[in-house]
Parts: sequence; structure tokens; C-alpha cells
Amino acid sequence: MRLGVLDVGSNTVHLLVVDAHPGACPLPAHSHKAELRLAQLLDDDGAIGPHGVDRLVSVIKEALQAAEDKGVEEVLPFATSAVRDARNADDVLERVRAETGVELQVLTGSEEARLTFLAARRWFGWSAGKLLVLDIGGGSLEVAYGIDEEPDAAASLPLGAGRLTAGWLPGDPPEPDDVRALRRHVRTEIARTVGEFSRLGTPDHVVATSKTFKQLARIAGAARSAEGLYVQRELKRESLEGWVPRLAAMTEQERAELPGVSEGRAGQLLAGALVAEAAMDLFGVERVEICPWALREGVILRRLDHMESL
Repeated sequence: MRLGVLDVGSNTVHLLVVDAHPGACPLPAHSHKAELRLAQLLDDDGAIGPHGVDRLVSVIKEALQAAEDKGVEEVLPFATSAVRDARNADDVLERVRAETGVELQVLTGSEEARLTFLAARRWFGWSAGKLLVLDIGGGSLEVAYGIDEEPDAAASLPLGAGRLTAGWLPGDPPEPDDVRALRRHVRTEIARTVGEFSRLGTPDHVVATSKTFKQLARIAGAARSAEGLYVQRELKRESLEGWVPRLAAMTEQERAELPGVSEGRAGQLLAGALVAEAAMDLFGVERVEICPWALREGVILRRLDHMESL
């Protein structure tokens, strides 16, 4: 069947259309996305303002039309931290339902981490052994660890690249004191969770998902996306540590000119790099392998597993 997964994230609203059936690898058929940056549209009270809600409704309608045009049989709609953390989340969800017919499933942080872990496990297989998965989104950082398809530990922290940029790095380029303050904040938050994972032992394989990690790997020398999904890509902590001060000294426009960095993501790349560097350091990770699959694929795989069990 042709499935569509509608991901209302902190940075983008992304419709991914795949051809899928139980027991087979989902094959991408179409991608439709719009940058919304919900994580940066929260007002001082933590609510998504009227303009943001209007834009969200409009973008979802466009995605539904794209799904119809591509012959999608079922759309799996979900929302992540930007909607989850909004003070007016219930009102936003009701407006979306009333005007589009879409009932967004708001995933908890733990569910995000677990579904992303499932996608990484299926991609790398059982030979990866004990797997540690890191995922930096626009609103949150997810960490999951385990040897099965369901992780033994999963955590979600409010350390998304978009959220941190909006709240901590107003300058362009940012002030050195702001960068240092954010670095301290990020490391303090991550350090609180390390013990929960370290007691489970050393992972056999560490992987990273998300646009942030992909772009950091690309500027550090990884293969271009045009070279295909199956090319191994990695990010070494040593390389990342060299890039952080360089990114901190750049303007947003200068970052946008780096290989693989999109204009829409350039502004939050430094915050993402600080989170990635801190996570790799505090978890004792020298290198991560980039996983092409993440949360959207996890949602699809879970739906296919449910179909197979019926």
C-alpha cells in the first residue's frame, strides 16, 4: 500500500510518501515539505501565536493535497515537541482537526526516542549489537539505548537546535559569552541523564539521525546526499570539536555557504553542533555513524508491524 507520514516537527512540516507492505523495506515515493519553524514561533507565554497556527493549518492542507495527488491510501499524522510543549497545544490541535480533518497524534519525548530507535535498529540490524542512538531535532534531543527493537533506556531533553537558537543565541554572529552560556547549559542538561545510560554498559555501535547530524557530518567531509543512502557516513568527535569555534565565528549567511548546509537550517547549526559535541563527549563517543532512517520511518515501521499482527 502507499502510506504517507505527516510529520509536524519543530522546523518543518514534512509529508513522506512510501510504498510499503509488511516484511519489506519501505520505498520512498515522494517528499513534500515546508519550513515552518514552530519552535521559534512561540510567544513569551509559550503559545503558538495566531500567525503560526494559520500557517500550520495552511501547510497541512497543502500536504493533504499532495498526499491525495500521489494516491496515498492512509496518512499517519503526528506532531513532536513544538506542539507538545506549546501552552495552547489543545487549541492548536482542535483548530487543525476542525479545519483539515487531521487528528494529529502528539508524540511524547519517550515515544519519539523509541520510534527513532526502532528505525535505526531496522536499518543497521541485529549485527549492530547494543545500539546507542542520538537524534537532534528542532525542539528536543532524543537518546535511546538497547539491544532489542525496544530500547532499554530512552530520554528526551529540551535541547533542540531551533529552540536553543531562539532562546540563547540572538546575535549574528553570536556573542562569545552567549555561546559559552549555552555550552554550559547544554552540558549540564545532558550530564543529568548520562548515568541512566552508562549503567547499561558500553554500546557496540553509536548512530546519529536528523538533519543536524547529517549537515555536521557533511561539513566535516562525509559524502554528499546525492551519492545515495547506502554510502557510509560518519562524524568524528575530533572533527566536530574543530568545527564548533569556526561555526561560532561565522554569520548565518556564511554557514549557509558551507557544503550541505541549507539556508533554512544555517542559523541553528551552531546550537546543534554544541549539542552534538556535548552528547558525544559526555557519553564517551569518538564517532557516530549517520543513519538515513529516523522518526518518520519508525512511525511507518510501527504501522506495518501492526498490520502484520492483525
